[in-house]
Amino acid sequence: MGIFGKRKSREERASEIAAQVADGKGFYGRATRAFLGADDFARVQQSIGAYNSGLGVQQLLAAGAPTTQAVVVSIADTGKLVNFDPVVDLVLQPSGAADQVALQTIVSKLRIPRVGDQVLLIADPARPGGYLYAGDGVAP
Repeated sequence: MGIFGKRKSREERASEIAAQVADGKGFYGRATRAFLGADDFARVQQSIGAYNSGLGVQQLLAAGAPTTQAVVVSIADTGKLVNFDPVVDLVLQPSGAADQVALQTIVSKLRIPRVGDQVLLIADPARPGGYLYAGDGVAP
């Protein structure tokens, strides 16, 4: 405990700053928007959103959320990186479903899926009927 109450960990503080930047609010969000411009700021927001999506998937997997098997129909590089991992556009065919699912997600540079590979999906709690990419199901 610090002099002025409980201190936040570095991770908590970094998470708050990232949220401010993503929302464009607070000192960090306004400064980032002012220095980067509209196009680059939109890219930063997309990257932070992709990162937060990955964290959400990890939490859902840890909580035991059910997964769905899917086959990779196509994969395309977006040219973006988050923590040196590529952000890709995936088109997936969930097992037992007639419709294909299109996702933009971060994949591990060590385990980039290929066309025909089996991957896992988790139902997105924020979007009913939507899915989140959950990797290939192999422990790292």
